[in-house]
Amino acid sequence: MGYPCAVAEIQLRTVDAFTERPFSGNPAAVVMLDKAPPDEWMLALACEMNVSDTAFVIRETSSDADFRLRWFTPRMEVDLCGHATLASAHCLLEDGVASPIRFATRSGVLTVTQRGDGSLAMDFPAWPPAQMDVPSGLIDSLDAQVEWVGRGGNGMLLALVVDERTVRELTPDIAGVARIDALAVIATAVADVGRPYDFVSRVFAPNAGIDEDPVTGSAHTVLAPFWADRLDRQALVGLQASARPGLVGVECGGDRVIVLGKAVTLTDGLLRVAAHPS
Repeated sequence: MGYPCAVAEIQLRTVDAFTERPFSGNPAAVVMLDKAPPDEWMLALACEMNVSDTAFVIRETSSDADFRLRWFTPRMEVDLCGHATLASAHCLLEDGVASPIRFATRSGVLTVTQRGDGSLAMDFPAWPPAQMDVPSGLIDSLDAQVEWVGRGGNGMLLALVVDERTVRELTPDIAGVARIDALAVIATAVADVGRPYDFVSRVFAPNAGIDEDPVTGSAHTVLAPFWADRLDRQALVGLQASARPGLVGVECGGDRVIVLGKAVTLTDGLLRVAAHPS
């Protein structure tokens, strides 16, 4: 059965995540739906929005979740997207939905709780990276010396480099990064002494259709356990040092990690009927 055009209005918002300032952090599109549309339509809309991820919030309740949540890059559906989850919860809270909010996703049930300072705490699976040999082409692609490499269970590759400056000054060969067998490559280093954060990172994901992601919540499911072990602390703050930087708080606990951030809505409108699923 098709998805008729004469459906209820479809709300479409753009939200900057992991920031409190417009035009910074990581932009996401958030679509509110009464029922699940065809996958092809969601991918087409994500491609049209042309941000790193578009979130589809479907008003589908179950015994253990309040909504269904799916994420699409301009190229593919992904198993987990942190900044678009943050953006989705932010929109629902603006609409009057009470915290905590439980999402049924491809990564299981994810719960988002609003804290007293307004930050949103996302309960995600932790993916500590398992050490591996340096993949062929990684050093050339990053044009930097790599001190340690590991792969998280989410398919992301973590590459430890010498210092914060190296992370900030990377100019990777994106075509070379795309030849590496990984959903994304995370370059990271400990923060310089005196910084208000503990580690820095950048994320390159051409195989997901994103040359460089501005601020990546899902990458911190790999970064958090790695740096918690290295720095012997369970609560940390990371800076993703992209052109649109953002701070990400993390709290490790067993096989889960809390990823913390704030968000701000930029646009709020309705999808025209001609663009509805059919």
